[in-house]
Amino acid sequence: MALGRNRRRERSIDYWPGFVDALSTLLLAIMFLLTVFVLAQFILSREISGKDEVLNRLNSQIAELTNLLALEKSGKQDLEDMLASLQSSLAGSESERTRLQQLLDSGAGSADAANEKVGRLNEELVAEKQVSARAMSQIELLNQQIAALRAQIAAVEQALQASEAKDQSSQAKIADLGRRLNVALAQRVQELNRYRSDFFGRLREILSDRENIRIVGDRFVFQSEVLFPVGGAELDAAGQAEMDKLAAALLELAQEIPSEISWVLRVDGHTDASPLTGTGRYRDNWELSSARATSVVKYLISKGVPANRLVAAGFGEYQPIAEGDTPEVLSQNRRIELKLTER
Repeated sequence: MALGRNRRRERSIDYWPGFVDALSTLLLAIMFLLTVFVLAQFILSREISGKDEVLNRLNSQIAELTNLLALEKSGKQDLEDMLASLQSSLAGSESERTRLQQLLDSGAGSADAANEKVGRLNEELVAEKQVSARAMSQIELLNQQIAALRAQIAAVEQALQASEAKDQSSQAKIADLGRRLNVALAQRVQELNRYRSDFFGRLREILSDRENIRIVGDRFVFQSEVLFPVGGAELDAAGQAEMDKLAAALLELAQEIPSEISWVLRVDGHTDASPLTGTGRYRDNWELSSARATSVVKYLISKGVPANRLVAAGFGEYQPIAEGDTPEVLSQNRRIELKLTER
């Protein structure tokens, strides 16, 4: 009768903790991938900030070229004013020469004085023409410099436009990367959850007849007494039989999970809080829990389970699932936990 009541209690499993643990695992996976996404955004932001520095430097060069252009335009205006003044003087000199030539022709005044003045005016006219020619040469040089500056400004503007277009392309790539990352994350989580459910369903069918094997959240929990002798880390005959069932389920499941899903079966070893003497093979509970987890992993590998799909971890007595020091509590804390997770 007591055995029947125990079995009825085991069949009335509370699925709510399993759902909460599965949801927690999902949230952790999402947070991890979001962290990767934020890191990618940070790297792309640094690249974009470097482009902003180049844009600022180009803008500074444009400002300097604009200042030079303004100075050149100012110098050109001064030369044009000087040329206008010289042309005005030249026109006045020509008018004076014409007047004197008329006076000479009419016989008024002294011919020698008029000729001397005409010669002097001719010399001044030649000098003014030379100054005017130099001014025209300087104006032509300024025009060439202005054309070169305009060409440089056009090249800088093209570079700015190219940088802005590249910046927009980078922003679009970031948005597309985030969208694809979210889709991939959702698909991976859904696939892994589906295969985890199939795995636990098969293990539940295989191991449902054992009272000291139970499901806690998303983990299968084996009491150490099922697998190992007291204080030992080598699987006994009963433990090897249980691991044979587990290996068969893993090999069957491995053929169905797509290769792109990086799944692993984590084997966690736990002990109770009773200290070891330190004189035996294992000095403390750390070594005992690690040795038991490693023993399970090695046995599964010997049965054909790929080594890259297994992880062994020892937790000593520091992750209890029950508090207290009664024999029942100590027995619950001595355990091996199996968890199908993502690498």
